Amino acid sequence: MASSRDDFIIAIRSAFLKKSTQQKFSLLSLVFTSIFIIVLSNLDFKAVRYLKIGINELVYRSSFVVSIPENFIKDTFIEVTDYTTFFNDYKKKRLELSKLKSNFVSSEIIQNENRELKELINDYVSTSDKILAKIIVDHESPFLKSIIINKGSKDNIKIGTNIYDQSYLVGRVIEVNFKTSRVLLLSDLNSNVPVTIAPQNIQAIVTGTGDNYGQIKYIKDGLSKEIDEESIIYTSGTGAIFKSGIPIGTLEIIRENSSNEFSVEFYSDFSQLKYVFAEITSTSEIPDQNVSEPDNETNNSINAKLKILEDELEIIEETNSKFLEENIDLKSEINNLNNKLLILNNELSSKNITISQFNIDKTELEFLRLNLEFGHKCRKSNKLFQKSVGFEPGSEEYKKCVLNKGIIIND
Repeated sequence: MASSRDDFIIAIRSAFLKKSTQQKFSLLSLVFTSIFIIVLSNLDFKAVRYLKIGINELVYRSSFVVSIPENFIKDTFIEVTDYTTFFNDYKKKRLELSKLKSNFVSSEIIQNENRELKELINDYVSTSDKILAKIIVDHESPFLKSIIINKGSKDNIKIGTNIYDQSYLVGRVIEVNFKTSRVLLLSDLNSNVPVTIAPQNIQAIVTGTGDNYGQIKYIKDGLSKEIDEESIIYTSGTGAIFKSGIPIGTLEIIRENSSNEFSVEFYSDFSQLKYVFAEITSTSEIPDQNVSEPDNETNNSINAKLKILEDELEIIEETNSKFLEENIDLKSEINNLNNKLLILNNELSSKNITISQFNIDKTELEFLRLNLEFGHKCRKSNKLFQKSVGFEPGSEEYKKCVLNKGIIIND
């Protein structure tokens, strides 16, 4: 009987010594061990609770200590990079701001010179004043693009008066009553405006299409290849219908099979107009200072002066056209620089927020570093026979105690 029992034990031992059986036994051991630990952790014994706290504290302190050199190097690199980038951006913004101020002053000088040249090339002095008008009727139809304003002949409105939306041309008066006037918009089919395409200085005519855009027509053969996308369209003053230099819109190229068509996107949205400005122009001719019945010598002197004035007029006209192009280019550049300045200010505000956040993170890092060294002095004791001194971890008093390097300050 005893021998049979020994044979049975020997058989069990030989079975467990096999490799596959050993693996199954190890797996079952791990499963039972895991179940035992889970059940034990849910019983909330005091010894188990201390064991869990000790394991968590050991893992936290070990990972924190190990990561200190890496985090210090990484944070230092990020800080140096941020400050370097911030300083370079500051120098770049200051340079762009000085250029912007210089361009603005140059633009003011060119505008004043342009105004003086316009007075010199005419034999009369033109003065204009804009009055505010309200749109009282807005006709919307596929064939008619016109509006009626509440200003008429009693306000010195005349046929041909230019109508503006701020500084952009929107149309001209075609019918005047005592208190109202009808304005033909640039988008109307009957509208034709002589314009200049800048910066190529190409002369053309903008016609209305009945929609919220215009169409470029009557361009000289061979010049259409020189036109670029987003070119600026403004009045040329040809025919003395519209004053020269009034911005209208930007050019868009519509590419088809073998030819290109050019459309104009107006600066103003005619469907959203509520108030407009009417330009009242008055002229005063320069008095004739010729003496009646001049003698031959006086006539020769006057003819010589007229010849000089004609030569000067031709030179001034050429200079004026160049000034107009430069004026429009400078206005566009000023708008772009204003947008860049706004973007740079937003970036500056964002970087200030990043710097303030970095200072907060630096304070938190200092607290964690001191907590490793002085946390036991500030932490409330859990022993039964020891006097309770300290604070609960995570409280404001605990944080102040750690930052004071373990010195407890009683308020």
